Amino acid sequence: VNAHYAVTPLDGLRTRCGASVELVYAEGCPNHRALPGLPVEWLTPTEDAGEHGFKAEYFNTFDFSGEVVHTSTVQEARFIWFGDMPANVNPAEYSLRLSAVLTPPADGDVTFALTSAGLSRLLIDGQVVVDNWTAQRMGGSYFGMGSYEETADIALVGGQHYDLVIEYSRQGGSMLGGLQVGGLPVQVEDPIAQAEQLAAQADVALLFVGTNGEWESEGFDRPNMDLPSRQDELIARVVAANPRTVVVLNTGSPVTMPWLEQVPAVLEAWFPGQECGNAIADVLFGDVDACGRLPQTFPVRLEDNPAFINYPGENGTVHYGEGLFVGYRYYDKKRIDPLFPFGFGLSYTTFAYRDLRLSALEYQLGQSIDLLVDVTNTGARPGQEVVQVYVHDVEATLARPEKELKAFAKIALDPGETKTVHLTLEPRALAFYDDARARWVTEAGAFQVLVGSSAQAIHAVADFTLHVPDDIDAGPSDGPANLSKASTLREVLDHAQGRSILAAHLGHLVDAPEAEMAMGFSLEMIAQFAPEMVTAETLAEIDAALRALD
Repeated sequence: VNAHYAVTPLDGLRTRCGASVELVYAEGCPNHRALPGLPVEWLTPTEDAGEHGFKAEYFNTFDFSGEVVHTSTVQEARFIWFGDMPANVNPAEYSLRLSAVLTPPADGDVTFALTSAGLSRLLIDGQVVVDNWTAQRMGGSYFGMGSYEETADIALVGGQHYDLVIEYSRQGGSMLGGLQVGGLPVQVEDPIAQAEQLAAQADVALLFVGTNGEWESEGFDRPNMDLPSRQDELIARVVAANPRTVVVLNTGSPVTMPWLEQVPAVLEAWFPGQECGNAIADVLFGDVDACGRLPQTFPVRLEDNPAFINYPGENGTVHYGEGLFVGYRYYDKKRIDPLFPFGFGLSYTTFAYRDLRLSALEYQLGQSIDLLVDVTNTGARPGQEVVQVYVHDVEATLARPEKELKAFAKIALDPGETKTVHLTLEPRALAFYDDARARWVTEAGAFQVLVGSSAQAIHAVADFTLHVPDDIDAGPSDGPANLSKASTLREVLDHAQGRSILAAHLGHLVDAPEAEMAMGFSLEMIAQFAPEMVTAETLAEIDAALRALD
């Protein structure tokens, strides 16, 4: 999804600072996983064209033979074909030729790159420069169905016209096709040096580091928790040059922070969207309180992660061996101190909790639990606090987490102001799933309510007892849902007869590696994405056979 507009952090800071503050900028270091696209201003579809980009020509053959069935001009050579195709293009058999006149603005070496799900090659003046056709290294892109990036450097003369051609053939039998063309002038040996020099001359250094969609997306895992490229080195060198350095993280998940003790402040901004720059500037300058709280635990190191011991699995399967103890529950159970706990987040002020009280000390099954707690802003600035309520089951018959988040509320307080926060725990908050009985169960016994500002910062505790009648019947579990084309691929494959039906209609595709990425999709969704593999007629036959199962 692309926003209608985007405010970069630099744009947001310039707007907020105005003319009274001098802002200087350096890239620091690149963090791309794959080379970015060629600068579009270097490209024209033909030598005398008045627009920039590639000429794209599609053929309904694998080898560019026959007539061109679709022509267009594209500014960026990044494609993924998964069901929807340009007009007149056969999704089961096609090839694509991209051509452009390449005119670099200056002399220098340029790195070209190709990544594809299918076969691809890049030619300059008729000579193959990047070969991703004759000997592909598979598994590095497009949900594991594409190749690793292949690159090559070539010296170009500024102002000279070159014939650039990229050829792609949709061969290989995967569920999707994809092509990505990259190009970038060869980088200087030490891109961090400029940032280091500017930081040394500045009153304050703001470092924006993190990941992007190349490092965090569906269909693959990050190789580690470190910031990509040389960003840890960038932070270390900049903070050495200027101790007044604020690190802003644009990430979608935890990262290691070996430099944490050297920097005075870290802002986790996540991926904020089109108002990114303005939102970050508001928080950095204190116009808005930094009132967000972590929705996940940040470990000190990758090895502390609950999934570490089971990753990457065996024979295409990963077992989530931590079971119930996912996230903060694992760190509680193993007594592991995280870098930042679940629910953590500082503010530009401070808060105090007192006088936690429950509506009763004893409850019957089915009753809600009301709790009150007083929270005071003890600082000098307005701020917002997130009051978090956890429950500890003292006497459970099955293994249970130390505590589980069951309610929370955000409140705004002026300096010195106190508010009474009212939260309710519904009966389900005391239940857990018993897989032996295949149902949710609530047991009698002692419980604790823990109120705090994170999973590890608990400020108040209250005890209560729950009474459950002895004659409560656990009851049988519900039977499995009927299967149809609306069922997910996983649901059908988990049913022995359902698997047989799919195998009869789809053959080897049922066990193909790329089927893993579609496990959560319904059969009718898969048919929409890959109509050449699951035709409307085939889908109807599968649906009828599934509905006929007992």
